[in-house]
Amino acid sequence: MTEDADTVDPSELGEADAPPVEEKPYKLVFEANKCFGAGKCAEVSDNWEMDLASGMAKPVSYFFGEDDLDHNVAAADACPAKKGDGVIHVVDRRTNEEIAPDPHGDGTLSVDW
Repeated sequence: MTEDADTVDPSELGEADAPPVEEKPYKLVFEANKCFGAGKCAEVSDNWEMDLASGMAKPVSYFFGEDDLDHNVAAADACPAKKGDGVIHVVDRRTNEEIAPDPHGDGTLSVDW
């Protein structure tokens, strides 16, 4: 994976206060500024809820284990923002690769910051 000056390194995001990788090997990177409150994530994942005050989604937890992987991937895949590419990104902390939605197909983090 090649990186340029505009590439976000997923290994750096949120790690300062993160639980150990062995305990919670996955994390969410959420582009909240691009969320428009469709609520598809909250329909498919218990980790996502709609914030009534803001009208947008928010995760209950940004770090999680294998037991919560499937429904967080479903939330990322269901997100219609960014023309269907989504604003919820599931990253494997062990490899620093984006698992979902991975629109580039190469594991690079697909954020638009």
